[in-house]
Amino acid sequence: MKKLILMFTCAAMLLSLCACENTNDKEDEVVDTRSSFEIAEEFMDSIEIETYMPDNGYQDPAEEDEAGEIVDITYYSETVKKDRPAKVQLPANYDEDKEYPVLYVLHGIFCDQTTMINSWQTNDIVDHMIAEGLAEEMIVVYPYMYASETEDTCPGITVESAANYDNFLNDLVNDLMPYMAENFSVAEGKDNTAVFGFSMGGREALAIGFTYPDMFGYIAAACPAPGLVPGQDWAMQHPGQFQNDELKFTDETPYLVLIGAGDSDGTVGTFPESYHNLMEENGVKHLWYIIPGSDHGDPAIASVTYNFLKYVFKAK
Repeated sequence: MKKLILMFTCAAMLLSLCACENTNDKEDEVVDTRSSFEIAEEFMDSIEIETYMPDNGYQDPAEEDEAGEIVDITYYSETVKKDRPAKVQLPANYDEDKEYPVLYVLHGIFCDQTTMINSWQTNDIVDHMIAEGLAEEMIVVYPYMYASETEDTCPGITVESAANYDNFLNDLVNDLMPYMAENFSVAEGKDNTAVFGFSMGGREALAIGFTYPDMFGYIAAACPAPGLVPGQDWAMQHPGQFQNDELKFTDETPYLVLIGAGDSDGTVGTFPESYHNLMEENGVKHLWYIIPGSDHGDPAIASVTYNFLKYVFKAK
């Protein structure tokens, strides 16, 4: 009988200890109860923009042990009913047992999935900044944006061709992102998903942010092209992906919206600043800055790339 009582006593003590450990575990868990608007406000207020990317050789190829592998992929798009290409940059020492946040990098008009790598060295900047601890380890995806069922390449600057670039939003969310989740070790959800684009890619990055603020936590645009809202440029009258009063967030917001452009951009002109002004009018929290001495290219692209990489995936 004494042995039985002792056994019950020991069991009760063990259960009590387990309960204490579970309670302590719960106390260690920090639940962020802030709204996305509160997070965005605090996070963007803490960011310090550097006008130019430091001259540290970031656009030179990284050392072999610091360079991530770039792989070519092909995924089937239900959106356009055909196979589509993309490039995927894996971080150095990619480990399938880990999950990595994902950054989608979008090219300009008439370009493809190789352009941001070959022309603007985005991959090298990523490699160096991860190696130096300035950026989080991440997977970077370079898609081909022109999303048409009937055409493989953009034939010209028209309302119809612009609509095919806009159609990339559907391809991204419905086809490419599910492919990435199935075939790579990605961390999913808004906290782990970002998009950055240049020119037409910048316009689409902003459109993605305003369309899917519940899916993308981080948005950046370098020299974004006209057409996000109605407007006339040297090429055509743009109908706009959004009306002026629609360019705002209501129920949810990304944690970071960043726009930068050169002060001598002869291609997109003052459209990037007009987006900034409209967001100001609509009460959209965002960061905007000008890169003096830049036309439609570097140093503006490198600057926005650097600043975005420095803060992406760090709001929480």
